[in-house]
Amino acid sequence: MTWIKPSFMWMMYRSGWGTKEGQETVLAVEITRDGFDWALRHACLSSYVRGLHPDRGTWQRDLKRAPARVQWDPERDLHLRPLPYRSLQLGLSGEASSRFADEWIVSISDVTPLAHEIHGLVRDGELDSVTGLLPQEQGYPAGEEPPAHLRP
Repeated sequence: MTWIKPSFMWMMYRSGWGTKEGQETVLAVEITRDGFDWALRHACLSSYVRGLHPDRGTWQRDLKRAPARVQWDPERDLHLRPLPYRSLQLGLSGEASSRFADEWIVSISDVTPLAHEIHGLVRDGELDSVTGLLPQEQGYPAGEEPPAHLRP
């Protein structure tokens, strides 16, 4: 499974600022909006939610068939501490993974040096210097809430 993590800070948490073994390179992958929307339309939540899914068995069948899955994880601050709101993580497999690799990718950039620079500034307590370096992230314009089948 390939995971898309749209949050820079969550990726820094996951990769330890690009220092964890096997995660020393941090890539920013730009994909098409159509591709991202397709994945969301065909996604299933990665965990069972009572009241959202008819029952655990139905959710398990849906998850097994879905080419994408959504997981909601706490967003992170500059010290990688959890914030009181969540960021979407989008897992791709099967058809979604193929579409991602063959159709959706617009560009790939190595942001490892940026991750290391920001980490150094945070480590040195120069938080004011970090603000202008962080990638510009915007809320996903899908309405006020995620689609009903993807709400945490």
